[in-house]
Amino acid sequence: MANQATTATESSVTVDVRRIETEDTLELRHSVLWPTKPLSYVRLPEDDLGYHFGAFLPRCSKPIAVISLFLEAIPMTYGASEPASHPVAVRFRKFACHPNFQGRGIGTKLLRHVMTECTKLGATVMWCDARVSTCDWYRRRGMEGFGVPFYKGSVEYTRMKMDVSRCGSGVIQQDDILL
Repeated sequence: MANQATTATESSVTVDVRRIETEDTLELRHSVLWPTKPLSYVRLPEDDLGYHFGAFLPRCSKPIAVISLFLEAIPMTYGASEPASHPVAVRFRKFACHPNFQGRGIGTKLLRHVMTECTKLGATVMWCDARVSTCDWYRRRGMEGFGVPFYKGSVEYTRMKMDVSRCGSGVIQQDDILL
């Protein structure tokens, strides 16, 4: 996958989205997602196999939002009677935006960027384990829940997915994402 960058202005904030190294994600993952755990808690065993992206402000060397992609089959829910309809899927993990920059469209911009990256990887679906507290945000961006809620420690999660097969063609428009 080429190291392409995307620059856009959303909500009057200009951000540059580009591929980054695992180490460039760790500080933000830690401070936003699991600040009471040790830094090693946010390092994934499969990080070296992932595709990591960051959103940067002009002239800033540290990302203000990060997300990591992994080629990983979408889990079948118990009792599912049909075969998996998405042979190639991408799971995103450790999606974090610095609190000072939330609500400005930066996370949406980063998520839209990786939707296109998923199609470049040959995926037809993108999925994640989402904190229940963030599900409405993901729904407004076209994702839907599946499976049953579960816990990681004391935090409740559910799985969410999105068909990304239209993303690479440019068919998905801003209007498809309900802000």
